[in-house]
Order: sequence, then structure tokens, then C-alpha cells
Amino acid sequence: MTAPPLANLINELTKLPGVGGKSASRIAYHILKRTTSEAESLANAIVDVKSKIFRCSICNNMTDVEPCAICSDPRRDAGVICVVEEAFNIPTIEQTRDFRGLFHVLLGALSPLKGVGPHDIDVGGLIKRVQAGGVREVIVATNPNVEGEATALYLAQQLRPLDVKTTRLAFGLPVGGDLEYADQVTMAKALEGRREIT
Repeated sequence: MTAPPLANLINELTKLPGVGGKSASRIAYHILKRTTSEAESLANAIVDVKSKIFRCSICNNMTDVEPCAICSDPRRDAGVICVVEEAFNIPTIEQTRDFRGLFHVLLGALSPLKGVGPHDIDVGGLIKRVQAGGVREVIVATNPNVEGEATALYLAQQLRPLDVKTTRLAFGLPVGGDLEYADQVTMAKALEGRREIT
């Protein structure tokens, strides 16, 4: 039998993405081993993030200032917008240090089977930004899955009349990967995205 407060914590932890019953139990018991002040710091950090973090009114990134640090950075190239599905995709692109443009977070991807249509993601906000002028290129960086591909095609269709260059991230074989382990879709994308050796 698990004490009700501990059972409640385990139950709440299982609501986190990727956390099953065993992981939730391990995390809960780990929290029990920590000092009261460490547990309170964790609880305060959760409350803090819920009360102080909100979506940027321009790009939908998670921020504590309006507009977000990326949108307000004058060193960024406002003529290039990289479109991602969720705010947690931005750090992955930022870590490359190669992209100096702005972002637009769609807040999801098209998924008719899950009932997610164009009105459920922020395509309208992206269109308004492009219509405002000054945007030369929109890079579609949605995930390389069925939903991401459907979203990319839909965005390309919506952006076509606006006379803006629309590109898609290249997908294919990872550096250091072996051909024998590549699945059919990865290999097809690698062949599709091939380029001339100079």
C-alpha cells in the first residue's frame, strides 16, 4: 500500500509526457530523499513557470518578456522566418548557431485523424507576418512525419500567392549513420535531397 500523498504525487507525475508508472514512482521516491528546501525549490519552479511564462504575441515562443528575446533582437534577420510546430523545437535550431532569422510557432501540426485542422494551428499569424512585408523566405521546419509533411504542404499552398520563397528542411541520412540501418522513408528523403558535389 502506498501512502495517499505519495500515490497522489506518482499519479500526477504519470501525466507528464514520457513518464510511465515506474518512472513516476522513481521520481517520487527521489523527491522524498531530497531535503524539504530542495522539494520546495522544485515546487516553486513549477509554480513560477506557470505564472511568469506566456506566449510571445508575435511568434508564439514561450517567454517572460514581450516581445520575446528573439523577436526583439535587432541582430536577427527579420526577412527569414523558420516555422516550427512547438516552442520546444526552437532550442534545437538555435544550438546550431547557423540560423539568425526569426521563428514562428504553429502550436501543433495538421492531423485530421486527431481532429486537428488548419483552424487549430496558427497559420493565420504566419500569413499576417508575411503580408506585413519584408519577409524573403519562410523555412518550414515541421517534423518529418505524416502530420509534419501535411502541414508543410498546406503552408506551401497558403504562402504561394504571397510571393515569398518557401523552403523545407532537408531530411535524410544522419552524419555517421550506416546505410544498412536507414529505413525506406529516410532513404527516399536522402535521395530526394541530394546535391551536387563541387
